[in-house]
Amino acid sequence: MTTTTSEEALLLKNFFAEVSEVERDNEVLRILACFKLNAFEHLNLPFDSSPDDVKKQYRKLSLMVHPDKCKHPQAKEAFTALAKAQQLLLDHQEREYILSQINAAKEELRAMRKKQLKKDNASKIKSLVDEGKYEQEYERSEEFQKQLKLKVRELLTEQEWRRRKMQMRISEEEGRLKKDEEETKEMWKRKREHEEQWEGTREQR
Repeated sequence: MTTTTSEEALLLKNFFAEVSEVERDNEVLRILACFKLNAFEHLNLPFDSSPDDVKKQYRKLSLMVHPDKCKHPQAKEAFTALAKAQQLLLDHQEREYILSQINAAKEELRAMRKKQLKKDNASKIKSLVDEGKYEQEYERSEEFQKQLKLKVRELLTEQEWRRRKMQMRISEEEGRLKKDEEETKEMWKRKREHEEQWEGTREQR
């Protein structure tokens, strides 16, 4: 039995629909597997991306994982994560904070790299480093970008842990002050009651 042109077109359409659905599902899984503190990872963007790059990438990815278009059960969660990532990277203060951690990570990696190069003690490498060529070439490499991604995760995690500990201390202090306030109120209440009782028994005395 031969396949007609219309049947072939339908098969092709269904095939591309299936491929598209797989891609959508994979994108949902990628987003949900991202490091939660790094908005650049959620949008799958390099660290030097501009706000316009952020907007374009968000539009592209949000269409892929939109709950109305994607059948994956966690599509809504992925869509929400993308929206939050865009919001963070378009907020000047939040963006500057993330970029400051990225720059700190770069500086740490550069310092580590210099120590390694000193051990090599090769004059050719040293001359390239002095001119900055070797350093620039290395920082464009896949190896450096992978190390940078991991170092940024490490620094963001440390900062978040410090923030949570500080918040915990603040909460504990607020709780202590509230308890002191309640105890003071209770003390004055008992004192008033005692004075009222004392006044009430004056005639008997």
